[in-house]
Amino acid sequence: MSIEQQHALPSYLRPDHLGPWGIYLQQVDRVAPYLAPRLQRWIETLKRPKRALIVDVPIHLDNGTVKHFEGYRVQHNTSRGPGKGGLRFHQDVTLSEVMALAAWMSIKNAAVNVPYGGAKGGVRVDPRQLSLSELERMTRRYTSEINVIIGPNSDIPAPDVNTNEQVMAWMMDTYSMNLGHSSTGVVTGKPVSLGGSLGRREATGRGVYVIACEAARQINVEVEGARIAVQGFGNVGSTAARLFVEGGAKLVTVQDHTGTVMNLGGLDVTALSKHVLDTGGVSGFAGGEKIPDADFWSIETEFLIPAALEGQLTELNAPKIRTQIVVEGANGPTTPEADDILRENGILVIPDVVANAGGVTVSYFEWVQDFSSFFWSEDEINLRLDRVMREAFAGVWQVSQEKRVSVRTAAFIVACTRILTARDMRGLYP
Repeated sequence: MSIEQQHALPSYLRPDHLGPWGIYLQQVDRVAPYLAPRLQRWIETLKRPKRALIVDVPIHLDNGTVKHFEGYRVQHNTSRGPGKGGLRFHQDVTLSEVMALAAWMSIKNAAVNVPYGGAKGGVRVDPRQLSLSELERMTRRYTSEINVIIGPNSDIPAPDVNTNEQVMAWMMDTYSMNLGHSSTGVVTGKPVSLGGSLGRREATGRGVYVIACEAARQINVEVEGARIAVQGFGNVGSTAARLFVEGGAKLVTVQDHTGTVMNLGGLDVTALSKHVLDTGGVSGFAGGEKIPDADFWSIETEFLIPAALEGQLTELNAPKIRTQIVVEGANGPTTPEADDILRENGILVIPDVVANAGGVTVSYFEWVQDFSSFFWSEDEINLRLDRVMREAFAGVWQVSQEKRVSVRTAAFIVACTRILTARDMRGLYP
Protein backbone atom coordinates (compact mmCIF):
# COMPACT_ATOMS: atom_id res chain seq x y z
CA MET A 1 0.00 0.00 0.00
CA SER A 2 1.38 3.42 -0.96
CA ILE A 3 2.05 6.19 1.54
CA GLU A 4 -0.81 8.31 0.21
CA GLN A 5 -3.22 5.38 0.65
CA GLN A 6 -2.12 4.84 4.25
CA HIS A 7 -2.31 8.46 5.36
CA ALA A 8 -4.72 11.36 5.09
CA LEU A 9 -2.32 13.77 3.41
CA PRO A 10 -2.67 17.55 3.52
CA SER A 11 -3.92 19.05 0.26
CA TYR A 12 -0.79 21.18 -0.18
CA LEU A 13 1.48 18.15 -0.71
CA ARG A 14 1.80 16.11 -3.89
CA PRO A 15 0.87 12.49 -3.13
CA ASP A 16 3.16 11.26 -5.91
CA HIS A 17 6.17 13.17 -4.56
CA LEU A 18 6.07 13.49 -0.78
CA GLY A 19 9.80 14.01 -0.44
CA PRO A 20 11.30 13.95 3.09
CA TRP A 21 7.84 14.09 4.68
CA GLY A 22 7.14 10.67 3.18
CA ILE A 23 10.28 9.27 4.84
CA TYR A 24 9.16 10.65 8.19
CA LEU A 25 5.69 9.07 7.80
CA GLN A 26 7.28 5.67 7.16
CA GLN A 27 9.36 6.05 10.31
CA VAL A 28 6.25 6.83 12.36
CA ASP A 29 4.50 3.78 10.91
CA ARG A 30 7.37 1.60 12.06
CA VAL A 31 7.13 2.81 15.65
CA ALA A 32 3.32 2.75 15.97
CA PRO A 33 3.01 -0.95 16.96
CA TYR A 34 5.33 -0.37 19.93
CA LEU A 35 3.31 2.44 21.50
CA ALA A 36 1.11 1.80 24.52
CA PRO A 37 -2.60 1.27 23.66
CA ARG A 38 -3.68 4.47 25.42
CA LEU A 39 -1.36 6.45 23.14
CA GLN A 40 -2.47 4.80 19.91
CA ARG A 41 -5.46 7.11 19.51
CA TRP A 42 -3.13 10.11 19.35
CA ILE A 43 -0.89 8.73 16.58
CA GLU A 44 -2.34 11.08 13.93
CA THR A 45 -0.96 13.97 16.01
CA LEU A 46 2.49 12.94 14.86
CA LYS A 47 1.47 12.84 11.18
CA ARG A 48 0.23 16.43 10.90
CA PRO A 49 2.15 19.65 11.54
CA LYS A 50 0.50 21.94 14.07
CA ARG A 51 1.14 25.01 11.92
CA ALA A 52 2.77 25.68 8.54
CA LEU A 53 3.42 29.27 7.47
CA ILE A 54 4.42 30.18 3.89
CA VAL A 55 5.66 33.73 3.39
CA ASP A 56 6.75 35.94 0.53
CA VAL A 57 10.14 37.56 1.16
CA PRO A 58 10.68 40.56 -1.16
CA ILE A 59 13.94 42.52 -0.89
CA HIS A 60 15.74 45.31 -2.73
CA LEU A 61 18.82 43.97 -4.47
CA ASP A 62 21.96 46.08 -4.62
CA ASN A 63 21.23 46.91 -8.27
CA GLY A 64 17.91 48.55 -7.33
CA THR A 65 15.61 45.76 -8.50
CA VAL A 66 13.20 43.86 -6.27
CA LYS A 67 13.43 40.10 -5.94
CA HIS A 68 11.02 37.73 -4.19
CA PHE A 69 11.94 34.59 -2.26
CA GLU A 70 9.69 31.93 -0.78
CA GLY A 71 10.03 31.25 2.94
CA TYR A 72 8.59 28.73 5.39
CA ARG A 73 8.25 28.22 9.13
CA VAL A 74 6.67 24.99 10.32
CA GLN A 75 5.76 24.08 13.89
CA HIS A 76 5.24 20.34 14.04
CA ASN A 77 4.35 19.77 17.68
CA THR A 78 4.42 21.91 20.82
CA SER A 79 2.91 19.54 23.39
CA ARG A 80 6.15 19.42 25.41
CA GLY A 81 7.17 23.07 25.07
CA PRO A 82 7.88 25.84 22.57
CA GLY A 83 8.87 24.94 19.02
CA LYS A 84 12.61 24.64 18.45
CA GLY A 85 14.47 24.20 15.21
CA GLY A 86 16.88 25.71 12.76
CA LEU A 87 16.59 27.98 9.75
CA ARG A 88 18.20 26.98 6.46
CA PHE A 89 18.90 29.04 3.34
CA HIS A 90 19.05 26.75 0.30
CA GLN A 91 17.81 26.98 -3.26
CA ASP A 92 16.18 23.54 -3.09
CA VAL A 93 14.27 23.93 0.19
CA THR A 94 10.65 22.72 -0.05
CA LEU A 95 7.68 22.73 2.27
CA SER A 96 7.87 18.92 2.48
CA GLU A 97 11.49 19.16 3.58
CA VAL A 98 10.80 21.79 6.25
CA MET A 99 7.82 19.78 7.53
CA ALA A 100 9.98 16.68 7.88
CA LEU A 101 12.79 18.60 9.54
CA ALA A 102 10.32 20.12 12.01
CA ALA A 103 8.94 16.65 12.79
CA TRP A 104 12.43 15.23 13.29
CA MET A 105 13.08 18.11 15.70
CA SER A 106 10.03 17.03 17.72
CA ILE A 107 11.46 13.52 17.88
CA LYS A 108 14.99 14.72 18.61
CA ASN A 109 14.01 17.05 21.45
CA ALA A 110 11.89 14.33 23.05
CA ALA A 111 14.57 11.66 22.56
CA VAL A 112 17.13 13.65 24.56
CA ASN A 113 14.39 14.96 26.87
CA VAL A 114 14.82 18.70 26.47
CA PRO A 115 11.53 20.61 27.02
CA TYR A 116 10.87 21.67 23.44
CA GLY A 117 8.59 20.78 20.59
CA GLY A 118 9.75 20.68 16.98
CA ALA A 119 9.91 23.48 14.42
CA LYS A 120 11.96 24.40 11.35
CA GLY A 121 12.36 27.22 8.86
CA GLY A 122 13.68 27.69 5.36
CA VAL A 123 14.04 30.15 2.53
CA ARG A 124 14.43 29.09 -1.11
CA VAL A 125 17.60 31.01 -1.91
CA ASP A 126 21.21 30.35 -2.83
CA PRO A 127 22.93 32.66 -0.32
CA ARG A 128 26.13 32.54 -2.36
CA GLN A 129 24.35 34.63 -4.97
CA LEU A 130 23.61 37.44 -2.50
CA SER A 131 25.87 40.16 -1.18
CA LEU A 132 26.21 40.52 2.58
CA SER A 133 23.83 43.49 2.61
CA GLU A 134 21.28 41.58 0.49
CA LEU A 135 21.56 38.62 2.86
CA GLU A 136 20.90 40.89 5.82
CA ARG A 137 17.84 42.45 4.15
CA MET A 138 16.46 39.02 3.28
CA THR A 139 17.01 37.72 6.83
CA ARG A 140 15.34 40.74 8.38
CA ARG A 141 12.37 40.63 6.00
CA TYR A 142 11.89 36.90 6.56
CA THR A 143 12.03 37.46 10.32
CA SER A 144 9.42 40.20 10.08
CA GLU A 145 7.13 37.92 8.07
CA ILE A 146 7.30 35.04 10.58
CA ASN A 147 7.31 37.42 13.56
CA VAL A 148 3.68 36.47 14.32
CA ILE A 149 4.58 32.89 15.32
CA ILE A 150 8.10 33.05 16.79
CA GLY A 151 9.12 34.13 20.26
CA PRO A 152 11.13 32.93 23.29
CA ASN A 153 8.08 31.14 24.67
CA SER A 154 6.55 29.96 21.39
CA ASP A 155 9.15 29.14 18.71
CA ILE A 156 12.92 29.65 18.89
CA PRO A 157 14.93 29.50 15.61
CA ALA A 158 18.61 28.51 15.43
CA PRO A 159 21.29 28.13 12.72
CA ASP A 160 21.10 25.34 10.17
CA VAL A 161 22.37 24.89 6.59
CA ASN A 162 23.90 28.14 5.27
CA THR A 163 22.94 30.16 8.36
CA ASN A 164 25.21 31.15 11.25
CA GLU A 165 25.73 33.42 14.26
CA GLN A 166 25.45 36.56 12.15
CA VAL A 167 22.09 35.51 10.70
CA MET A 168 20.85 34.79 14.24
CA ALA A 169 22.04 38.23 15.37
CA TRP A 170 20.02 39.89 12.57
CA MET A 171 16.97 37.80 13.48
CA MET A 172 17.24 38.69 17.16
CA ASP A 173 17.66 42.38 16.40
CA THR A 174 14.71 42.46 13.98
CA TYR A 175 12.41 40.70 16.44
CA SER A 176 13.59 42.99 19.25
CA MET A 177 13.01 46.15 17.21
CA ASN A 178 9.43 45.08 16.52
CA LEU A 179 8.98 44.25 20.21
CA GLY A 180 10.46 47.49 21.53
CA HIS A 181 13.14 45.92 23.73
CA SER A 182 15.92 43.34 23.47
CA SER A 183 14.76 39.72 23.48
CA THR A 184 17.88 37.57 23.46
CA GLY A 185 15.95 34.32 23.99
CA VAL A 186 14.07 34.47 20.66
CA VAL A 187 16.91 32.66 18.86
CA THR A 188 19.84 30.47 19.85
CA GLY A 189 23.20 30.04 18.18
CA LYS A 190 23.82 33.79 18.59
CA PRO A 191 27.23 35.42 19.03
CA VAL A 192 28.43 35.17 22.63
CA SER A 193 28.44 38.98 22.79
CA LEU A 194 24.65 38.96 22.28
CA GLY A 195 23.76 36.25 24.78
CA GLY A 196 25.02 33.25 22.89
CA SER A 197 26.45 30.25 24.69
CA LEU A 198 30.03 29.12 24.82
CA GLY A 199 30.37 25.74 23.15
CA ARG A 200 27.31 26.17 20.92
CA ARG A 201 29.20 26.29 17.63
CA GLU A 202 30.93 22.95 18.25
CA ALA A 203 28.02 21.32 20.08
CA THR A 204 26.48 19.30 17.24
CA GLY A 205 29.81 17.87 16.10
CA ARG A 206 30.81 17.20 19.69
CA GLY A 207 27.54 15.34 20.26
CA VAL A 208 28.18 13.22 17.17
CA TYR A 209 31.57 12.22 18.58
CA VAL A 210 30.24 11.47 22.07
CA ILE A 211 27.42 9.30 20.71
CA ALA A 212 29.79 7.54 18.30
CA CYS A 213 32.07 6.62 21.20
CA GLU A 214 29.12 5.29 23.21
CA ALA A 215 27.91 3.21 20.27
CA ALA A 216 31.42 1.90 19.61
CA ARG A 217 31.72 0.76 23.22
CA GLN A 218 28.52 -1.29 22.87
CA ILE A 219 29.83 -3.30 19.92
CA ASN A 220 33.51 -3.36 20.91
CA VAL A 221 34.91 -1.03 18.26
CA GLU A 222 38.02 0.91 19.27
CA VAL A 223 38.07 4.62 18.41
CA GLU A 224 41.85 4.77 18.60
CA GLY A 225 43.18 3.70 15.21
CA ALA A 226 39.69 3.70 13.63
CA ARG A 227 39.20 4.95 10.08
CA ILE A 228 36.67 7.74 9.61
CA ALA A 229 34.74 8.87 6.51
CA VAL A 230 32.86 12.19 6.63
CA GLN A 231 30.37 13.51 4.11
CA GLY A 232 30.00 17.26 4.49
CA PHE A 233 32.82 19.29 6.03
CA GLY A 234 30.94 22.21 7.47
CA ASN A 235 30.61 22.98 11.14
CA VAL A 236 29.31 19.53 12.13
CA GLY A 237 31.52 17.34 9.97
CA SER A 238 34.74 19.23 10.63
CA THR A 239 34.20 19.37 14.40
CA ALA A 240 33.39 15.66 14.62
CA ALA A 241 36.42 14.84 12.45
CA ARG A 242 38.72 16.93 14.64
CA LEU A 243 37.50 15.24 17.83
CA PHE A 244 37.90 11.78 16.29
CA VAL A 245 41.47 12.58 15.26
CA GLU A 246 42.22 13.95 18.73
CA GLY A 247 40.90 10.63 20.04
CA GLY A 248 43.43 8.71 17.96
CA ALA A 249 41.36 7.95 14.83
CA LYS A 250 42.32 8.62 11.19
CA LEU A 251 40.20 10.70 8.83
CA VAL A 252 40.66 8.81 5.57
CA THR A 253 38.12 10.43 3.25
CA VAL A 254 35.90 13.50 3.06
CA GLN A 255 33.22 14.40 0.53
CA ASP A 256 31.36 17.66 0.03
CA HIS A 257 29.58 19.48 -2.79
CA THR A 258 32.91 20.19 -4.51
CA GLY A 259 34.25 16.64 -4.64
CA THR A 260 35.88 13.82 -2.68
CA VAL A 261 39.41 13.54 -1.28
CA MET A 262 41.09 10.50 0.26
CA ASN A 263 44.28 9.73 2.14
CA LEU A 264 44.40 6.26 3.69
CA GLY A 265 47.26 7.43 5.90
CA GLY A 266 45.05 10.13 7.35
CA LEU A 267 43.98 13.58 6.19
CA ASP A 268 45.32 16.58 8.11
CA VAL A 269 42.13 17.99 9.68
CA THR A 270 43.62 21.40 10.49
CA ALA A 271 45.02 21.87 7.00
CA LEU A 272 41.82 20.62 5.36
CA SER A 273 39.68 22.96 7.48
CA LYS A 274 41.83 25.91 6.41
CA HIS A 275 41.62 24.82 2.77
CA VAL A 276 37.81 24.63 2.97
CA LEU A 277 37.67 28.06 4.62
CA ASP A 278 39.90 29.55 1.90
CA THR A 279 38.37 27.85 -1.15
CA GLY A 280 34.84 26.87 -0.17
CA GLY A 281 35.28 23.11 -0.45
CA VAL A 282 37.54 20.07 -0.16
CA SER A 283 38.30 19.91 -3.89
CA GLY A 284 41.92 20.65 -4.69
CA PHE A 285 43.25 19.83 -1.23
CA ALA A 286 46.92 18.98 -1.67
CA GLY A 287 47.00 16.57 1.27
CA GLY A 288 44.65 14.07 -0.32
CA GLU A 289 43.96 12.25 -3.57
CA LYS A 290 40.90 13.22 -5.59
CA ILE A 291 38.62 10.23 -6.19
CA PRO A 292 35.25 9.82 -7.95
CA ASP A 293 32.34 10.80 -5.71
CA ALA A 294 30.71 7.39 -6.13
CA ASP A 295 33.79 5.68 -4.64
CA PHE A 296 33.33 7.49 -1.33
CA TRP A 297 30.71 5.01 -0.15
CA SER A 298 32.79 1.89 -0.73
CA ILE A 299 35.91 2.93 1.20
CA GLU A 300 36.42 0.60 4.15
CA THR A 301 36.09 2.37 7.52
CA GLU A 302 34.96 1.87 11.08
CA PHE A 303 32.84 5.04 11.20
CA LEU A 304 30.88 6.76 8.43
CA ILE A 305 29.45 10.19 9.28
CA PRO A 306 26.96 11.65 6.79
CA ALA A 307 26.90 15.33 7.81
CA ALA A 308 25.59 17.01 4.66
CA LEU A 309 21.92 16.98 3.57
CA GLU A 310 19.04 14.53 3.83
CA GLY A 311 18.52 11.56 1.53
CA GLN A 312 22.22 10.75 0.92
CA LEU A 313 22.23 7.06 1.87
CA THR A 314 19.79 5.29 -0.44
CA GLU A 315 19.02 1.79 -1.67
CA LEU A 316 21.47 2.52 -4.53
CA ASN A 317 24.61 3.17 -2.47
CA ALA A 318 23.77 1.37 0.79
CA PRO A 319 24.90 -2.06 -0.55
CA LYS A 320 28.35 -0.56 -1.28
CA ILE A 321 28.96 0.80 2.21
CA ARG A 322 31.78 -0.92 4.10
CA THR A 323 31.76 0.45 7.63
CA GLN A 324 30.78 -0.73 11.09
CA ILE A 325 28.91 2.29 12.43
CA VAL A 326 26.99 5.03 10.61
CA VAL A 327 26.57 8.12 12.80
CA GLU A 328 24.12 10.59 11.28
CA GLY A 329 25.43 14.13 11.65
CA ALA A 330 22.91 15.47 9.12
CA ASN A 331 19.13 15.41 9.45
CA GLY A 332 17.45 12.56 7.57
CA PRO A 333 20.46 11.36 5.55
CA THR A 334 19.29 7.72 5.37
CA THR A 335 16.16 6.53 3.58
CA PRO A 336 14.09 3.70 5.10
CA GLU A 337 15.15 1.40 2.26
CA ALA A 338 18.83 2.11 2.98
CA ASP A 339 18.18 1.60 6.70
CA ASP A 340 16.97 -1.93 6.02
CA ILE A 341 19.91 -2.76 3.78
CA LEU A 342 22.46 -1.48 6.30
CA ARG A 343 20.86 -3.48 9.11
CA GLU A 344 20.82 -6.65 7.00
CA ASN A 345 24.53 -6.09 6.33
CA GLY A 346 25.30 -5.84 10.04
CA ILE A 347 26.01 -2.11 10.03
CA LEU A 348 24.90 -0.21 13.13
CA VAL A 349 23.10 3.06 12.33
CA ILE A 350 22.91 5.73 15.03
CA PRO A 351 20.06 8.00 13.90
CA ASP A 352 20.12 11.76 13.58
CA VAL A 353 17.48 12.25 16.27
CA VAL A 354 20.06 11.11 18.82
CA ALA A 355 23.44 11.54 17.11
CA ASN A 356 23.16 15.22 16.16
CA ALA A 357 21.13 16.39 19.15
CA GLY A 358 24.14 18.12 20.70
CA GLY A 359 23.27 21.37 18.95
CA VAL A 360 19.74 21.63 20.27
CA THR A 361 20.91 20.53 23.72
CA VAL A 362 23.34 23.44 24.00
CA SER A 363 20.70 25.67 22.40
CA TYR A 364 18.54 24.72 25.38
CA PHE A 365 21.42 25.66 27.69
CA GLU A 366 21.71 29.00 25.85
CA TRP A 367 17.98 29.65 26.22
CA VAL A 368 18.15 28.92 29.95
CA GLN A 369 21.18 31.20 30.35
CA ASP A 370 19.40 34.02 28.48
CA PHE A 371 16.38 33.81 30.77
CA SER A 372 18.51 33.83 33.92
CA SER A 373 21.17 36.27 32.61
CA PHE A 374 23.72 33.95 34.18
CA PHE A 375 26.23 32.27 31.91
CA TRP A 376 28.24 29.09 32.37
CA SER A 377 31.84 28.26 31.48
CA GLU A 378 32.56 26.21 28.37
CA ASP A 379 33.87 23.33 30.48
CA GLU A 380 30.61 23.26 32.44
CA ILE A 381 28.57 23.34 29.24
CA ASN A 382 30.56 20.48 27.70
CA LEU A 383 30.20 18.39 30.85
CA ARG A 384 26.43 18.96 30.87
CA LEU A 385 26.22 18.19 27.14
CA ASP A 386 28.20 14.97 27.46
CA ARG A 387 25.98 13.79 30.31
CA VAL A 388 22.74 14.53 28.46
CA MET A 389 23.94 12.78 25.31
CA ARG A 390 25.22 9.70 27.14
CA GLU A 391 22.04 9.36 29.20
CA ALA A 392 19.88 9.74 26.08
CA PHE A 393 21.86 7.12 24.19
CA ALA A 394 21.78 4.70 27.12
CA GLY A 395 17.99 4.92 27.31
CA VAL A 396 17.53 4.44 23.59
CA TRP A 397 20.05 1.58 23.44
CA GLN A 398 18.25 -0.22 26.26
CA VAL A 399 14.94 -0.03 24.38
CA SER A 400 16.58 -1.25 21.17
CA GLN A 401 17.97 -4.29 22.99
CA GLU A 402 14.79 -5.07 24.93
CA LYS A 403 12.51 -4.84 21.92
CA ARG A 404 15.07 -6.06 19.37
CA VAL A 405 14.56 -3.10 17.07
CA SER A 406 16.92 -0.73 15.32
CA VAL A 407 18.34 2.21 17.26
CA ARG A 408 16.25 4.52 15.08
CA THR A 409 13.01 2.74 15.91
CA ALA A 410 14.02 2.68 19.58
CA ALA A 411 14.65 6.44 19.52
CA PHE A 412 11.22 6.96 17.96
CA ILE A 413 9.63 4.72 20.62
CA VAL A 414 11.18 6.79 23.42
CA ALA A 415 10.39 10.13 21.77
CA CYS A 416 6.88 9.38 20.54
CA THR A 417 5.93 7.98 23.93
CA ARG A 418 7.03 11.24 25.58
CA ILE A 419 5.27 13.43 23.02
CA LEU A 420 2.00 11.52 23.02
CA THR A 421 1.98 11.15 26.80
CA ALA A 422 2.15 14.94 27.01
CA ARG A 423 -0.62 15.21 24.41
CA ASP A 424 -2.74 12.71 26.31
CA MET A 425 -2.26 14.46 29.65
CA ARG A 426 -3.04 17.89 28.19
CA GLY A 427 -6.11 16.73 26.28
CA LEU A 428 -7.79 18.83 23.61
CA TYR A 429 -8.85 22.46 23.94
CA PRO A 430 -11.63 23.44 23.66
